[in-house]
Amino acid sequence: MKKTLCLVLLIAGIFNFMATAQVTWSFNIVGDKTEHPAVEITANIARGYHLYAADNPEGGMPLEFYFDLKGCKLSGSVTADTKYTVAYNDIFESDEHYYTGTVKFLQKLTPESENFSVAAEVKGQVCDDKGCVQVGDSHKLTGKAIVPKAEEKTDKKEIEEKESDNEKVEELVEMTDSLQASEPFMIPEANNSNVKADHWWDNVEAEMAVFDKAPEQQSRSLWYIFIAGFIGGLIALVTPCVWPLIPMTVSFFLKQNKTKRKALGAAVTYGISIIVIYVLLGLLVTIIFGASALNELATSAGFNIAFFILLVVFAISFMGGFELTLPSSWSNKIDSKVDSTTGYLSIFFMAFTLALVSFSCTGPIIGTLLVEAAATSNFVSPAIGMFGFALALALPFSLFAMFPTMLKSMPKSGGWMNTVKVVLGFLELALALKFLSVADLAYGWRILDREVFVSLWIVIFALLGVYLLGKITFPHDSKVERIGVTRFMLACVSLSFAVYMLPGLWGAPLKSISAFAPPVSTQDFNLYEGSVHAQVDDFEEGMRLSEKLNKPVLLDFSGYGCVNCRKMEAAVWTDPTVKSKIDNDYILVTLMVDDKTPLPSPVVINEKDGKERTLRTYGDKWSYLQRTKFGANAQPYHVIVDKDAKPLAPAFVYKEDVPGYINFLDGGKKRFYEEEK
Repeated sequence: MKKTLCLVLLIAGIFNFMATAQVTWSFNIVGDKTEHPAVEITANIARGYHLYAADNPEGGMPLEFYFDLKGCKLSGSVTADTKYTVAYNDIFESDEHYYTGTVKFLQKLTPESENFSVAAEVKGQVCDDKGCVQVGDSHKLTGKAIVPKAEEKTDKKEIEEKESDNEKVEELVEMTDSLQASEPFMIPEANNSNVKADHWWDNVEAEMAVFDKAPEQQSRSLWYIFIAGFIGGLIALVTPCVWPLIPMTVSFFLKQNKTKRKALGAAVTYGISIIVIYVLLGLLVTIIFGASALNELATSAGFNIAFFILLVVFAISFMGGFELTLPSSWSNKIDSKVDSTTGYLSIFFMAFTLALVSFSCTGPIIGTLLVEAAATSNFVSPAIGMFGFALALALPFSLFAMFPTMLKSMPKSGGWMNTVKVVLGFLELALALKFLSVADLAYGWRILDREVFVSLWIVIFALLGVYLLGKITFPHDSKVERIGVTRFMLACVSLSFAVYMLPGLWGAPLKSISAFAPPVSTQDFNLYEGSVHAQVDDFEEGMRLSEKLNKPVLLDFSGYGCVNCRKMEAAVWTDPTVKSKIDNDYILVTLMVDDKTPLPSPVVINEKDGKERTLRTYGDKWSYLQRTKFGANAQPYHVIVDKDAKPLAPAFVYKEDVPGYINFLDGGKKRFYEEEK
C-alpha cells in the first residue's frame, strides 16, 4: 500500500513538474551602472510548445508583465527580440499570435536614484497539440544606475565611455525598436502606478447583516450532510458485512431477555449506542483537525490522491480481488469485553463490535461522508453526517427487536449479497475519480479533464450494466441461471446512464453529474455554447475592470472540490436568461478558495483571534478575503458589490432556484445604477 501511494505521488509530482518545465524563465538587469538600465526576461519554450503573445486575439491567455519599482520608472513598453508567429486556429476561427524556441523581452528603465530595485512578474499560457497550461514566474532584481543631471556637461571622451558601457543595452534596443510599433505589451495600470485600493478589503459584515441569508445556508448545508449520511447508512445496511448481523443480533437480544419489555429496552439501547459511537467519531475528527483544517485537508493533493487510492483498493476488494478486514485481535478484545461486562455497558460493547466487524464495508462510505462534511467548513457537519449514517444503521436493529415477526420477511443472505458488494465496487471506482479530479483541478495538472473523466464514467457504468446482465462474473459470484426483474431493471438504468453521458464528450452540460465531473471549462473539445465563464479570476483585477466599464461585480466564491458549486452552475447559470444577465450586466469574478497556485511571495496576516497566518496560495488569499470581508466560509457564495466593493444585494448561497437568482441579479443591478445617480 505504501509503495503504491509513493508511486502515485511520484507520478503526480512528475506531472506537476512537467506543467512548470514547459517554459523556463530567467530575469536579469542589463546596462547596470549606466544611465539606461533595463530588465531582460528570457523565455525558453520547450520543443513542441508555443507561448501566446501579449496581443493574442482570442482563445489563449495573453502574455502579461508586472513590475513593482523602487528608485526607477518604466520607459516605454516591453518589447521582444523576435517577432511572433501568426497562424490561423480552426477551433476559434481567428489568428493566433505566439512564440516558439527562445525569446527575450526587454523593459527599459529610467533611474531616479543610484540604487534601484524591480520586482518583475510574467504570466502567460503555453499550448501543444494536447492542451494548454498557465505558466509564469517572478523575480526581484536590484541594480545601480547613473542618474543624469540636467546641467551636467560631458566631454567627448566621457560620452564614448558611457556608450561603451551601454553597448549591450543598445544592441537589444536596436533589435526591438523595429518591433515595438507592431507588438506593444500592455502593462496593467495598477502596477505602473503602484496604487493599491486597500478599502476593497474592508469588512462589510454590517452591510451584509441588513439582508444576509447566511443562517439559511448553514441550515441547508447541515440538512444536506444529514441526508447524505442517512442515505450512506441505508447503503451500508445491504452490504454483506452488516445485513447478516441484523437477525443474528436481534435474536441474541430476544433470547437474553425474559420479558418483551426488557428485550425492547435492550434493542433501543443498542441502537442509541450505535448512534453515540458514530457521532463521537465525527466529533473527534473535527476536534482533532478543526473545521478549517479539514477543509484545507480535503482539497490538498496528497489527501485526495491517498483517498483515491484507498477507494480503488476498496473497490478491488469488493469485486473479490482480496479480503480486507481489520485485525481479528481487535474484535476479539471487544468480544471479551462483552462477555466480562453486564447491563448497558455490555450492550455498548456489542455496538462497538458491530462498528469494527462492518468496517470493511462501511469504511469507504464513512470516509467519503467525512470528506464531504469537511468541505462545508462547518464545525458540527461531521457529527451531523455521522448521526444520519448511524440513525439509518440503527433503525432496523431496533425495529426488528420491537416486531420480531418482521425478521421472517427479510431476504436471506446468499449470492445476492455478493452482487451488492460488486455493485458497490463499481460505484466506489467511479467515486474515486472525483477525488483524483479535485487534486488535478486544484493544482492545474490537467491529467483528468472533463472529457477524460466522462469517458471513464461511461466505461464504468456500461460495464456495471453488462455485469448485472450476467455477462461478466467475479471470483465470488454465484452462477447466474436467470436474470430477475429487479436485476434487469438496474442493468437498464446503468446502461441508460452510460448512454446519457455520451453527449458530454462534446460539451453537453450533464446536470445530473455536474457535482462530480470537472467543470466544462476544462474540456478541450466543446460544442456547447451555453456555459458561463468568468471574465477574471482575480479580485483586484475585477474591481479595476468594474471602474473601467462602470458595471457591478458578481463575486463567485467557489472551489474545485465544491460539489454544490458545480450543481448550481449546471442548474442555474445554464439558464439563458441568467447567462445573458451575467454576461451583459456584470463583471463575473470567480475566486477558487482551494486554488493551490502559489502566490508570488507568501503574505503574513493577523487573524481576528490574534494568531499569525501565512497565505501561500491564491486559494489562501481568496478564502481569507471571504472570511474577513464577508464573514462567510462556505461555498458557493455569490455576492454583488459596487466599484468600492460594497454589497448591493443579499448573498446568494446554494439554491437551485432560477427565478430567485434572476431577482438577485436584477436587484443588484438596480441598486448599482441608483447609487450612480
